[in-house]
Amino acid sequence: MNTVKSVRELRAAVAQARAEGKQIALVPTMGNLHEGHIALVEKAVQRADFVVASIFVNPLQFGPSEDLDAYPRTLIADQEKLVNAGCHLLFTPDVDEMYPQGMGNQTRVSVPGVSEGLCGQSRPGHFEGVATVVSKLFNMVQPDLAFFGQKDFQQLAVIRTLVRDMNMPIQIFGEPTVRAEDGLALSSRNGYLSPEERAKAPLLYRTLCEMAEAIQAGERDYAKLIQETQAKHSAAGFRPDYLQICEATTLKPATADDQQLVILLATYLGKTRLIDNLTVDLSRTVQ
Repeated sequence: MNTVKSVRELRAAVAQARAEGKQIALVPTMGNLHEGHIALVEKAVQRADFVVASIFVNPLQFGPSEDLDAYPRTLIADQEKLVNAGCHLLFTPDVDEMYPQGMGNQTRVSVPGVSEGLCGQSRPGHFEGVATVVSKLFNMVQPDLAFFGQKDFQQLAVIRTLVRDMNMPIQIFGEPTVRAEDGLALSSRNGYLSPEERAKAPLLYRTLCEMAEAIQAGERDYAKLIQETQAKHSAAGFRPDYLQICEATTLKPATADDQQLVILLATYLGKTRLIDNLTVDLSRTVQ
């Protein structure tokens, strides 16, 4: 695996692979790689001939009071994991390489609709930063395929909409959330949790499963279900940001007639913000 830092080097390596008739896949990350990231790379290796991973902690998607400076950076360990997963090229630009005119002068990309509400409401500007950096990476690499995790469900929806609306010839793959044995969704931010907090954290997935089971069993009073679950979270020491049941494509609040649902949550445990989601397919419910 080669590691490059400049757009020029990146484009040269990708151009050579494309000249050899290889299909190109991209796995964008912010580093501090865990099994979820590596699963994306392994899926990409299965589907494409030349896999590019990127590691860039993107300042545009962090708010002024968020953890940009504290976000873990573990390049050496990440490189070893990527080599073992079969990655061919790693792109590790710095901020000046990604935003040579400065972030204040950077053209921004905004995706209306699916970027509003949920994390879009809690983290103003976050998805504009995501859409902007992903657009730049897509233009730099021009991949045939790109891989993202479903743990960031709203982010995946934003990227799918971006690709559709901008007519980008890229196939987007959303891969299932990778979880620890106790159900906690793997995240780079899980390392912020104290041992006591880590022991509490699996409650989130358990309650998502309980909500899904209740909906499958016929519960349609979604407001009541949300209220009861948030009470459980608060009693366990979480500080809920949001908990919503949405239609899975539009991310609008679900109605009793919707068949494809997603339950989404964000909450704080201590200083750590955790997100998770679970889809519910009511079209498969036995009547």
